[in-house]
Amino acid sequence: MSLGPFMVDIQGRSLLPEDKDILRHPWVGGVILFARNFASVEQLTQLVKDIKALRQPSLLVAVDHEGGRVQRFREGFTRIPTMHQLGHLYEVNPGEARTLTTEIGWLMGVELNSVGLDLGFAPVVDLNRGLSEVIGDRSFSGDPAVVGRLALDLMKGLQEAGLAATAKHFPGHGGVVADSHVALPVDRRDWVDLDADLKPFRTLISNGVASVMTAHVVFNQIDRLPASLSAHWVKHILRAELEFQGAVFTDDLSMAGAKAFGGITERVQLALHAGNDGLLICNHRESVRQALAAARGPIPAASALRLARLRARPNSAGRSFAEIDRHPTVLAIRDKIKRFMEERPLLHLDG
Repeated sequence: MSLGPFMVDIQGRSLLPEDKDILRHPWVGGVILFARNFASVEQLTQLVKDIKALRQPSLLVAVDHEGGRVQRFREGFTRIPTMHQLGHLYEVNPGEARTLTTEIGWLMGVELNSVGLDLGFAPVVDLNRGLSEVIGDRSFSGDPAVVGRLALDLMKGLQEAGLAATAKHFPGHGGVVADSHVALPVDRRDWVDLDADLKPFRTLISNGVASVMTAHVVFNQIDRLPASLSAHWVKHILRAELEFQGAVFTDDLSMAGAKAFGGITERVQLALHAGNDGLLICNHRESVRQALAAARGPIPAASALRLARLRARPNSAGRSFAEIDRHPTVLAIRDKIKRFMEERPLLHLDG
């Protein structure tokens, strides 16, 4: 059985019978975990093992693990600073910032890898334009060159730890005020005005980023559909113009930014027609049921192959959390992060 396009969630900290039935459906290819699915490192490790034991080949397992306020697993895992803090450090000491960002990427990857996860859905490469609260300190900077450099460093760290990186949210969520979780953001800029937003994506794509997540943002001067559901954005811009060859994920199709374009079956059809490989359907079990009930036809072989390439690879720090927990490099980076986060912020004086 190949990997299907749907990435879905589960209810709690262990698999319920209904969860198992859903995850065995051929149109499911992965699971995304949330804070509600986590109690401890040991519990999480067993949960991931149970998920992967359901099918062969095993399902992909992912989580949003960016650092700052978007870090679903806390107790036992290293507390990761916001990307904005790393961007601020870059303003003061670029070399130190780039080294620390690479180390953080490696540590994030090692910790997630050790409990069996495949994807941490990072880095965020949206620009912080001071407009979007939902992005805000999740972004490295408002400078596209800085975002590109630091996102690339984080990607390299993740890759060294055996995890694929995901550049999000294409083609950029930083130019709108509305939060696509609760509303439909509309960016009224034209194509010529989006070059800065696209620059970090170009940087990561040219360096082989494995996956990209699309945004539920409508760029109404370019297309009536949000980028996540738009063949123009996925097929013509991301694939043809930017020559991206990896896996493309939608953001969660249960979010308000997608709901404006029909029921879940209509959203799924649009997302597949647009050229997305992985479709997230989360936090709304009835939508998952409806999407699976309506699923018809063969699963695109190219999409299944691109998703399969995202599986985690072994890393040098050990395969279990207990092993990495005493690895000298892990301990040194954890201490470095702790000292960085405890430092008082630098003052910027005007005049």
